[in-house]
Formats: sequence, structure tokens, C-alpha cells
Amino acid sequence: MARHAVGSRDVTVPFTTTVQGGVADVTIDHPPSNIFDRRFAAGLAEVLDECERDDGVRVMFFHSADPDFFCMHGDVEAIRDMQLPPGTVVSSPNAAAALLERVHRSPVVSVAAIDGAARGGGAELLTAFDLRVGGPRTVLGQPEVAMGILPGAGGTARLPHLVGRSRALDIILTCRDVNAEEALTIGWLDRLVPTSDVLGVARRLAERIAAMPGEAIAAVKRVVGTSLGELHGALVAESAELSRLIGTGAHRVPMGRFLAAGGQTREAERDGFERLVVAMLEP
Repeated sequence: MARHAVGSRDVTVPFTTTVQGGVADVTIDHPPSNIFDRRFAAGLAEVLDECERDDGVRVMFFHSADPDFFCMHGDVEAIRDMQLPPGTVVSSPNAAAALLERVHRSPVVSVAAIDGAARGGGAELLTAFDLRVGGPRTVLGQPEVAMGILPGAGGTARLPHLVGRSRALDIILTCRDVNAEEALTIGWLDRLVPTSDVLGVARRLAERIAAMPGEAIAAVKRVVGTSLGELHGALVAESAELSRLIGTGAHRVPMGRFLAAGGQTREAERDGFERLVVAMLEP
């Protein structure tokens, strides 16, 4: 089968993509910790553009080059410094929410292999994918409420569809980590396998789906999406609430505490994220 590269191969691009047998193999590689920043978002949009233009691509298979982080949260420094006037009118989902909804609604199936951390925007990215194969080192979480905001890239709108209302409230409102076993039990992961098998199992799943007729794959995604209801209204509401919260400026103090305690560094986020949450909640 033919194998070819998709998109730029410049080392500064946070994704490397190759295509073989209907599967776009997408490696997330955005050192130092795969943060979900503007460059990451632009790279993800480029991956979508290229894969959706290629009639031979039926599945996007995402995995990380970083053994500790599938994808970190959004850039807290950038969010802390945002200036939004109170009363800003929001009539459409914000850019990040729209991008992840595009991933979710794409006619190309998305499969993720994860055996590391995905919190905040990283968890929202994972939630937007169609299928998730995890390993025992998987850690998921939505720490935004402790920061004075909410999961604003589709997480507040989409997670209840995946795990149910009460579980979504528990996860979002406690800002706690969810380990691999719990994630499987509640449906945040679809399969849980040993670390050594994560890539192989996820890749075989992607290859099996890619062997199906493309039009049938796209039709199934459309009907399943319709059966669960469209999220546009929820995404607009989520974006409006995020804008309102940022407009108050109340997020700057907890986000400052987060960064001062080592947030957005590999060591602190790999070994002690609960400590960061506690630091944000200090009186």
C-alpha cells in the first residue's frame, strides 16, 4: 500500500502525519509537554484540512511522542492575560470549541491511543475523538473550575453526553484526576490494555474501520450524531459563560497561583497535579 506524508514536515509543526491503507497516522509532538496552545490548534486544523481533502483517508489515528503527556491543557498564561470586556455578546462557539466540534463531526473517524496525561484542553480533545484506547498510565481531568473558568473547548457541553450528567458534574466540579480504570468504567475510555499493547490495539482498530466503505463510515457518524442531538446550542452557551467568567477577571488570581506553584511544567503536572489544584483554592 502506498505511504505518503501529509502536511509540512517542519520540526516546529506539532503534528507529524503519514497515510497508509486509509489510516492517517498522526503523532502529537509539541515539546516540551504537548501544550494545547495556538500553534497546536493551528496544526490540528491543518491535519483536519489535509485528511478531509484526501479521499483515501477514512481514519485519523492520534498518539503522542511524549510518554507522559498525550496532550496538556490550554496555555494558562495566555488565558490569564486575556482581556474581555464584561457583557461581551457571544453568538457562536469560540475558536477552540469550534475546532474540536469539527474533529467530532468530521466524516473521518478519529481514534486515540493514550497512555499518559490529558487534562483541560487535552482531555477535551480526547473527548472529541470517536474512540479512545488507553493504557494504565492514562490520567484525565478538567481542572478549569479551580482556575475560575470552565472547560470551554467543548468539555462542559460534550462530557455529559459521554459519561452522564452526574459523573460529568463530579469530574468538572471537583477538578480531580480520573485514572484509567475509572475512565474505562464510566466510558471516557473505550478499551484499556497494557502499556505495551496500546499502540498496537489502537492501530488495529483504526485499520479495521479504515477497511470499511468510506461512505458507510461517514453515514454512520452522521446518524449517530443526529441521534444524540446537536451540540451547537450547548457550545454557544459554554463559550458565553467562558467569556463572562474571563470578563470578570476573577480567574487571574487562581491562575497566577497555579503558575507560581509550578503549573505548566512537566515535573509538577506529572507528579503532583492535586497539589496545584489545592494551591489554586487557597483562601
